[in-house]
Amino acid sequence: MTRLKLSDITDEKPVRLTVEIPARLHQELLVYAKVLNNDEEKGAPSVERLIPPMIARFIAADRSFARMRRSAMSGQRRERSG
Repeated sequence: MTRLKLSDITDEKPVRLTVEIPARLHQELLVYAKVLNNDEEKGAPSVERLIPPMIARFIAADRSFARMRRSAMSGQRRERSG
């Protein structure tokens, strides 16, 4: 069976953030939760619990962002030590 990119959803201290998403995206998230539920023995996660790990995975996989962040961080370190 094909593995989903999102697997374990961890509990962390939440920060409340309100966003609006298109209805179509909400439907896709509901389907994703249902498919994820079939892939694991746990109950289906809520859409609210799906979104944070999806965003985290997206950011972690964005190589351009990683390069830009490293560059910005090294610039900040140089400013502090300079």
